Formats: sequence, structure tokens, C-alpha cells
Amino acid sequence: MKALTLSLVSLSLASSAWAADWPMFRGPDQTGVSSEKNWLGAWPGGQPKQLWKKSVGTGYSSMSVADGKLFTVGNANDQDTIYCFDANTGAEVWKVSYPQKLDPKYYEGGPSATPTIANGRLYFISKQGEVRCLDAATGKEIWLRNIRKEYGVEEPEWGFAGSPLVQGNAVFLNAGSHGIALETTKGDKLWASGKDAAGYATPVKFTFNGQPALAVFGAKSLVIVDPKSGQELSRFPWETQYDVNAPDPVVVGSDLFITSGYKFLEGPGTGASGALVRPAAGKSQKVWHSKEMASQLSTPVLLGGNLYGISGNGDRPGHLRCLDAKTGEVKWSSPAAPMGNLTAADGKLIWITGNGELVVVEASPSAYKEIVRAQVSGGKVWSAPVLANGKLYVRNSKGDVVCVDVKGTGPVS
Repeated sequence: MKALTLSLVSLSLASSAWAADWPMFRGPDQTGVSSEKNWLGAWPGGQPKQLWKKSVGTGYSSMSVADGKLFTVGNANDQDTIYCFDANTGAEVWKVSYPQKLDPKYYEGGPSATPTIANGRLYFISKQGEVRCLDAATGKEIWLRNIRKEYGVEEPEWGFAGSPLVQGNAVFLNAGSHGIALETTKGDKLWASGKDAAGYATPVKFTFNGQPALAVFGAKSLVIVDPKSGQELSRFPWETQYDVNAPDPVVVGSDLFITSGYKFLEGPGTGASGALVRPAAGKSQKVWHSKEMASQLSTPVLLGGNLYGISGNGDRPGHLRCLDAKTGEVKWSSPAAPMGNLTAADGKLIWITGNGELVVVEASPSAYKEIVRAQVSGGKVWSAPVLANGKLYVRNSKGDVVCVDVKGTGPVS
């Protein structure tokens, strides 16, 4: 009995050791909000300590953290490389490379999707539609599929960018008209939608009429999809310049918030904007529409009934804003800063600006209130930051991945 008790204690400790893992883009719940508590401490000299730094090559892939390892992807010499590092020390565990052109087009180029870790496997889609499943511990290839060649889907202008979503025995991809589903262990097709070019967002799990569903932000519409069959359940048109629908849909109860940083070709208005959408059988309905939350790349986060997001486009200055999720009313707007990207934890917004500065902001609708700021990476940052197990990971476009200790030496005064 004593041995059994010790075993159960060991199992409990092991299961909680990586309680704040971040195994996919925007975290395990796809909310962009970490479950970590009491993570922010005072930094000696006002600067968080850099624990390690690695160069992974050009690109905009964010990072996934699971079982003490960090995974990301970069491009150098027309090769993509999937990296696995020790999340605590930065030591390289393994890497896997394959041919892939950098393909810079009005930006630096490189991979856009983020690896997804599930059940000991890594899933990743390249810009040209090669989907890989690797052993997460060793990097050994389990299967490889080229969805562009096998299913004839059109490649988006800036390549495939939505990260894989793994649910049960399916890997869901934003590819084709409103998604493709592959079987997890062999990569066989479960279903595929039409062959039109996709949007750039990750499929998001969603409940529609009490049943599991997917929210797929396509090139020209938000589509609600049955994950078992791929059947379209509802659609909301959203046509923007260049078909750049990139931020993930944000689940707001039974509604979805979508946003884009480019002007509409037709529809709710002429400017870039966001909207709260209420899915309904056949055709979804608009609840409200606002030009005050128009994000080109960064997905907003929902906290306490408020949407916090970066309204901005490209390399131009943007604003971190707070909107009431029910009405779209603007509660506050930050001073202008390079756009960057966003995550959150424990009532705090973690904003990495477009020049690599960390700005920690109180997640309150009452006012924009900075808690602390410090330069952490430099360079151009569009990739989403990751807070996992007491460490903040930031990646810039040229491929510097930095790990900093944000806990510091004591409570923030």
C-alpha cells in the first residue's frame, strides 16, 4: 500500500510538472491565455534575465512548449528546419530540415505556422503544403503528406500559415475552401473541402448548437464546419484586400470575434475592422462591427468580458485596445507603438511590440495601465510570445529565439 501511495504521488507530481505547457499555437485552449499564476516578479536593474538565446533562421513561426522541450521552425539557405530545444537550457535536442524556398514577398519570408504537439507527436505544415508528423522526442518522421499535390488545393498567396489543430484522431488544417482533416497516425484523408485558397488562421474548436464544431477563417468567409464530416454548417462573408484573414477567430460564448487589418472589398465597411458574429444555421449574423479593432496578424484575447487586441497593419504603429465584447465599445487605447503580438496570464497582458519590447499591462477595462516594460529581443517581432513554466519565450523575424526569466527576485512593487 505504501509503495502504491508513493507511485500515485510520483504520478501526480509528474503530471503537474508541465502544468503550464503550451503545446500549440495560442495554447491548449486556443485562447492565448496562460493558466500561470504569480509569474511576474521584480527584475534586478529593471531588466528580466536572459536565460538563453538561439538562432533558428528567418520566419514567423511561434513556439510550442511541451514536456520540457521547445519547438519552432525557421528558414536558412532555402531550407526549413524544425528545431527541438531543451526549454530550460536552450540545448539542441534534435532538428529536421527539408527544402523550402524563403519566398519573401513584401516581408522577410520563412515559415508561418507553429508546430503542434499531441500524444508524443509533432505536426507541422510548411508554406507549400507539406504536412509532417514527427516523433516529438526524437524527430523521426512518422508520416508526410503534400496536401497541395494530393488534393489539388490552391496555395494561398503567402503560403499555408494556419497551425494544425489535433482533436481525437484528426489533424485539422486551414487548407482548401474550409479545411482538410487527416488521420493522426498515418495521415490518411478523413475529409477535404473544396480546392479554393485558404485563409491564414488556425482552425478553432467551437460549440455550435450544442455540438462540437470548427471555426475556419477562410480567404473570403468565416465558416462553421462539422469536424466529423467536413460539412459546412454556417457562413459569414468577410472579403478583404489580398484575402488576408489571419488572426484566429476568438470564441466569445456562443459568438465569434473576427478581425482583419486590410480594407474590405465589400461588406460592412471600407476600412479594416473587426466584428462579433453569431453563427446560425445556414448564414451567420453580425452582432456588432468596429473599425477600432483591426488586426493584421495578432489574435485578440478575451478576459472578463473584454477583448484586448492590437489594432494595426504591417510595420506601421498600432495600438493595444480594450473593447467591450458584448457591444464593441472602446474602453481604452494605448499610445502608438510598433504592432507586435500578444498573450496574457493572471490578469495581465503580455505585449511584445514590433521592435521586441516587452510591455506588461493590467487587463482591466478601466484604463490603460502599464505595469512594467523592458527590451527583450530587439529586431522585428510579429510572432506570438509564449509564457510557459515561469519563462517567457520571444522570437523575432530574423530567427532569434530568446528565453527570459520574468519571475525575477520578488513581487512587483
